[in-house]
Amino acid sequence: MAKSSNGGAFSPPKNTNDVLKLMKDEDIKIVDFRFLDFIGMWQHFSTPSHELDNESFEDGLGFDGSSIRGWQSIHASDMLVIPDPQTARIDPFTNIATLAVICDIVDPITREPYSRDPRNIAKKAISYLQSTGIADTAYFGPELEFFILDDVRYDQTANTGYYFVDSVEGIWNSGTDEGPNLGYKPRHKEGYFPTPPTDSYQDLRSEMVIEMENLGIAIEAHHHEVSTAGQAEIDMRFAPLVEMGDNMAWYKYVCKNVAKKYGKTVTFMPKVIFEDNGSGMHVHQSLWKKGKPLFAGNSYAGMSDLAMNYIGGILKHAKAICAFSNPTTNSYRRLVPGFEAPVNLAYSARNRSAAVRIPMYSPNPKAKRLEIRFPDPAANGYLTFSAMLMAGLDGIENKIDPGDPLDKDIYSLAPEELEGIPLVPGSFEEALDALKNDHEFLTKGDTFTDDVIETWIDYKYENEINPVKLRPVPYEFMLYFDV
Repeated sequence: MAKSSNGGAFSPPKNTNDVLKLMKDEDIKIVDFRFLDFIGMWQHFSTPSHELDNESFEDGLGFDGSSIRGWQSIHASDMLVIPDPQTARIDPFTNIATLAVICDIVDPITREPYSRDPRNIAKKAISYLQSTGIADTAYFGPELEFFILDDVRYDQTANTGYYFVDSVEGIWNSGTDEGPNLGYKPRHKEGYFPTPPTDSYQDLRSEMVIEMENLGIAIEAHHHEVSTAGQAEIDMRFAPLVEMGDNMAWYKYVCKNVAKKYGKTVTFMPKVIFEDNGSGMHVHQSLWKKGKPLFAGNSYAGMSDLAMNYIGGILKHAKAICAFSNPTTNSYRRLVPGFEAPVNLAYSARNRSAAVRIPMYSPNPKAKRLEIRFPDPAANGYLTFSAMLMAGLDGIENKIDPGDPLDKDIYSLAPEELEGIPLVPGSFEEALDALKNDHEFLTKGDTFTDDVIETWIDYKYENEINPVKLRPVPYEFMLYFDV
């Protein structure tokens, strides 16, 4: 349920008539049309409310697709947004009464869904799942971690490059004259789970939770995370794949805007603080058919054979999945062997050092699920969830054996015991190379087209990998200036 601006409760709209009634009831002045770009940033444009009518939901509205990263060329720039009425929500952060609606992207000539629209890819992944007869629903529940900061500055020029982040919670501020400094700053790796006043963001996270629930996003829990400097986590209740992609876009929007209201800033960048934990995004997932869970059974840890094959598919294609689930050069400053991030491609019950974990909180068959632990919150949710689903389905279709579980503490194993355990990619470049060599599982059902995969790889090389390669970083001066 979500709340209207006048405090009354309303059910999310089911059709265009519901949307138009909501606009009238709430005296909506502006309609905001939103879509996730190829890379994962929410984009939008707005019109006066009188511009939205029944025809808008069929005819769509035009925009310049050449100005969106990784999309159209200038000579074929015209695109259409088609609003999805079931996604309409009142924006809680605008001063002018504004209705936000998530849109699908179509070609104005052919009227075909746009192949590079991440939401379209997610829809095609579900269509392919249903076409196999294996299941009809894929549930996803990501746990996004993020930092709440007080100050961030960064720049890169020909002769200088630096970044600076600060948090009133940062342990490095224990000696700062704050007039007065009250202490209570979490030490490195000790931010999980102290009560206030050490956890200084209880109310801020609670407000984020309330705003999300008012938008119809069910929340299970929130807490301070391991790192100093305001690392946080809010856990959404699982939802079907496309809906969870929508929810993840709202999640980031809410966190950033609540923080801004209090003079704070939020980042989902995976590795922000040196010598402390990065931000991950553990992704819970399960398959259901006709209202019944398919992952419960009599195999290892109470899982079904189907679920074990799904794990096999995830482990087989994990390096290619990383090209979407860990989609930045910064992602691989978190995924470093020998530290806490789960870089070893193994599975286990309960063991959080494995890349794939089987949570054992409840014996209820409906609670049986997998937790994929290597992704991070820089990911585009639609693409990441779709890639994992397609990998798991490939495992089921080809009955891929995941091998033996690893129930030991991976971090305490001797080097000779680790030799046979594969690792996630060591760099973004390695992940993209893995995707280049292993993507047939993604193209089934035309889910990820060859054009999508090629464009993703080319864009990331040209706009991220190569520019980072060209620039010296501050620590290199520490290492090499006096050579």
